[in-house]
Amino acid sequence: MRDESGAGRTAVTGDAVVIGAGMAGLTAARVLADRFARVTVVDRDSLPAEAESRRGVPQGAHPHALLAVGRTVLEELFPGLTDELVELGARWIDVVRDAIVWQLDGHRVRADSGIEMLCMSRPLLESCVRRRLRALPNVELRSNTAVAGLTGHRGRRVSGVELADGGELPADLVVDASGRGSRSDSWLRDLGFPAAPESVITVRMHYTTRLVRGRLDRLGGPGMLVAAESPPGHRRYGAAFPLEGDRWFVTLGGYHGDRAPTDPEGFQRFADELPESSIAELLRGAESLSDPATYSFPTSRRRHFERLRLVPAGYVAVGDAVCSFNPVYGHGMTVAALEAVTLGKCLDRHGSADASLARDFYRRSAGLIAVAWDMAASADFTYPDTTGPRPRGLAVTHWYQRRIVRATHVSAEVTGAIVRVQHLIEPATILLRPAMVAKVLRAARQARRAQPATTRRTAPDRSR
Repeated sequence: MRDESGAGRTAVTGDAVVIGAGMAGLTAARVLADRFARVTVVDRDSLPAEAESRRGVPQGAHPHALLAVGRTVLEELFPGLTDELVELGARWIDVVRDAIVWQLDGHRVRADSGIEMLCMSRPLLESCVRRRLRALPNVELRSNTAVAGLTGHRGRRVSGVELADGGELPADLVVDASGRGSRSDSWLRDLGFPAAPESVITVRMHYTTRLVRGRLDRLGGPGMLVAAESPPGHRRYGAAFPLEGDRWFVTLGGYHGDRAPTDPEGFQRFADELPESSIAELLRGAESLSDPATYSFPTSRRRHFERLRLVPAGYVAVGDAVCSFNPVYGHGMTVAALEAVTLGKCLDRHGSADASLARDFYRRSAGLIAVAWDMAASADFTYPDTTGPRPRGLAVTHWYQRRIVRATHVSAEVTGAIVRVQHLIEPATILLRPAMVAKVLRAARQARRAQPATTRRTAPDRSR
């Protein structure tokens, strides 16, 4: 029995079904396993036993960022996961000291920050998490199992899922983690529930990724590389992330239709044209390990379940089924893990999967989503072609953001602050405190005065 604060776990008798075995579904299943007698995870894809890419994760061949907070949450859900990933080759980086970042015609200062990120491939992470879930006696993962709809009582609750093969899985709680392509709007409409209103931001991103084995002695540091041209006039960017097996994902892309070629010569030429040379140098001396993989991301999409007056009992949506973030900012997996923890707290508070649980969950998770959504939206709207609901006060926000970026060229303190915000460790309001605003403006002026005449620089060979 839980205490009145809701801090203790409540064992909810009955079954839970999770639609989707991506990271949102896997983390939700782990939380549900402590609270339901049986948890069944279904996925239409074939789930490999090892660290292999799969069709159901179209971005599996591209870099994935697990922010510092996300790694901490996963370690709490799956104790020992971090050590296992490191043993299998995942690489630690200090996100300030070990990152070569070029923005607004300058390198971000490099210094010890204490904010560490674990770099690995998405298939490695998923395979380790799936293996741990399969070891739980009350969790079943079903591959090649497609969901055709929801079962339930019209206008009241969801009571399970209908499978494409004609079978049914009854459930006291259905968690929809089926991703951006979730069909829950039509499924819920069939049961008499309204679709959630949407916010859509059009960014028309395209990127191309190659897996390579590179030489660290060509770089100014062992961690990630990021080079972005200055918006709004320039739309291109490049990134390189280390992963297990001394390999790198190298991604080149652009906003609003700009894209990197897939042929080796064109790919290298695109890298050569970036405003900073580290990625081009890495590629020039690298051994190619895969054919280029392309990905297009037309829009960020957020479904506002928290605005609905009528929600079904026995059903919640999580992950990309609620909000599909612009992937360039790396928020997706971390927010999904935080949503899973939030779902567990709501179950402990309510004790059953009724409509009040769903409303409470959507209200709480909306706050988590809004932080990352607003952060991404303000950056996306630096490009004039971006369309959708614009955050308030964009002109002032963009003015200050540019000064923050310039301040990071010379100030380790400002850099640490913005990185803590980007990694969801602290709220963005820390950047608006009077003392911090003064430091930002002072450092930005200093960076402006120190800026060299040339706008293209190679990576510094040591931390400043």
